[in-house]
Formats: sequence, structure tokens, C-alpha cells
Amino acid sequence: LYISIIQNKIYSENMSYISENKYDYLPTTVNMCSELVKLVFCVLVSFWILKKEDHQSRNLKCASWKEFTNFMKWSIPAFLYFLDNLIVFYVISYLQPAMAVIFSNFSIITTALLFRIVLKRHLSWIQWASLLILFLSIVALTAGTETSQHSLAGHGFHHDAFFSPSNSCLLFQSKCPEKGNCTAKAWTFPAAKWNTTAVVFSHIRLGLGHVLIIVQCFISSMANIYNEKILKEGNQLTESIFIQNSKLYFFGVLFNGLTLGLQSSHSMQIKNCGVFYGHNVFSVTLIFVTAFQGLSVAFILKFLDNMFHVLMAQVTTVIITAVSVLVFDFRPSLEFFLEAPSVLLSIFIYKASKPQGLEYAPRQERIRDLSGSLWERSSG
Repeated sequence: LYISIIQNKIYSENMSYISENKYDYLPTTVNMCSELVKLVFCVLVSFWILKKEDHQSRNLKCASWKEFTNFMKWSIPAFLYFLDNLIVFYVISYLQPAMAVIFSNFSIITTALLFRIVLKRHLSWIQWASLLILFLSIVALTAGTETSQHSLAGHGFHHDAFFSPSNSCLLFQSKCPEKGNCTAKAWTFPAAKWNTTAVVFSHIRLGLGHVLIIVQCFISSMANIYNEKILKEGNQLTESIFIQNSKLYFFGVLFNGLTLGLQSSHSMQIKNCGVFYGHNVFSVTLIFVTAFQGLSVAFILKFLDNMFHVLMAQVTTVIITAVSVLVFDFRPSLEFFLEAPSVLLSIFIYKASKPQGLEYAPRQERIRDLSGSLWERSSG
């Protein structure tokens, strides 16, 4: 919870140093460095574990086609996380922090649907009703909020970067406008004035930020659910979480690295200006905060479940809203104060109506911890 709060705050603070929905740095470099930090950490711990238990060294080998196939399974959640982390930068560019957190509650619905479809998890009718109330509350917030979605970006300024641009970088920047292929254009969206192009949205202030965050909710939910599935299926349940995460983060580094290398505008900027060009204290801090959050989510999915992760994350809603009012001059409307409690109430109803039948009785699972010993946990 603490890491989630800090990450949202840093995203917001980082946006205050951005103008016209543009980043001074390549957002993919943040994700790339974050994945690299997690990979290095998990690999070091994995080698320490393997050194203590020589008989588990086979976990890092692909001696057979089956082992190679199991290894490639981790590329699927890694790719989904790659998309999820990238969309976050666009979402924060178009929504106030408080509104972004409110609309991210839609992930409860997407998680529940995917739980039912992918993991065959059953929900009671009361739980489905509470999810419907949650969805309607979010729609009402969309229709009733009059906050400018670009207020954060429009009044920003640029923080001093850590590294001064070299001569080749300055030359690259000067030629960029002439060629019309500036890197900044790759990270901006055209203004989305849907109210003038679609009658169905004429009374709803629906923008590109709302669409992006809904897409992000589906991608994030699918990534977490698939990740939990392969974390716990078969013999994976007793495998060290650090060895499993090493496989996941390997593909995370690969996907982000390919994005930086294959897109010409990115590779040219990195070649002339370096990877950390445009970064400041907030973006570098964001790298490590994102890494620690990713590790914490992995532990939750391994030892608890997705629903616990999603529902507990909603506690940040009230806190981020309070911070936005005090720090970012966020002025919520009356409808906001009337509808926001409905979001929290629907979460409470969902948790309070959890089925208690035999089908949902707690089950004991044996899971291997850092020292290699087994401990009992209850989940239900």
C-alpha cells in the first residue's frame, strides 16, 4: 500500500515537470531500467538459493523441449506488463492523479471477469451486483467531473536533468525540428475532441485518458491473472519466487530493449544523447519505486491472490484524492463527493458478501520460502 501511494505521488510530481503532454526522456527507458533492477536483484538472490540447494540448479536450465516451453510461458505476462507500464505514462498525461486512481477501480471488474473466465472462480450474485454498482459509480464520475484533464501538463516546467547534453546531442536536437522526426512526437497523442465527433458522447466528458485507462485495466488484470496462474500451477508452487521472477524479468528487459532498439527515433536519441538524457531526480526515483512495487506484487500473487491485490489497492483512492486537493489544486465537484463513497461502499459489499461454502473453504498450500523450508499458508 505504501509503495503504491508513493508511486502515484511520484508519477504526479514527475508530470509537473512536463509541458504539452511531452516527456523530456523516453518513458521506455524508465521501464527498461526498472525491469533491469528487478532482474539483477532476483538473479543474485536466485544464485544464492541455488548455491544452498545444488539439486535445484535444473530450474535455470532448458535441457528439454518441455522445459523450454515452460520458460517461454513467462514471455506472455512479461509482454502484458510491458504494455501496461507503457500506457501508464499516457494515462497520467491526460487525467488528474485523483481521477486516474478513481477510474483504475475498473480493474476490479476486469479482474472479476477474467477470474471467472480464466481461473474459473465463482462469484455470488451479491458480489456481481456490487461490481455493477462500482461500474455505474465510475460512469457517473465520468459524466459529472468538470476538471480539466490537461491542467497538470499545461502549467508545468522542466526540471534540471542529471546529465548535460553533449555536442552530438545538441546537434541532434537542432536538426530534429528540421527533419520533422523529433522523439517527443512519438510520446504525444493528438487532442481527442470526441464530443464534437460522436453524438453518443455529447453529454459525457469522455476523453482519450479514460479509454486508455480502461484498456490498461484489462491488460493489467490479464497480466496479473496469467502470472498468478503460472506462479502456482503444478510444480511451480514450490519453486522459489526469485527464480520465477528472474524468468519473467528477463523477458521484460528483452521487450523494453527491443522497443528502444527497433524504433529509429528512440535509437537515434540514445545514440546521440544517451539512455539517461532528460531524466531527473523524480524519474530516477520512479525507476526504483516501480521496481519495488513490481516485486511486492509478485509476492502478493505468489502467496495471496489477485483479488486481495486489487481490492487493497483501492484504499489509495481516498489518500490520493486528498493529496491531489492539497498539492495539485484539484477541485472536485459535488458529484465527485456524492459518487466517490459509492465506489468504496461497493468494495465493502463485495468483501462482506464473500461466499463461505465448502467450495470456498480455506485450503492449505505448501510454499517454499527463501531458506528452502516449507511453510503453511491459508488462502480462500
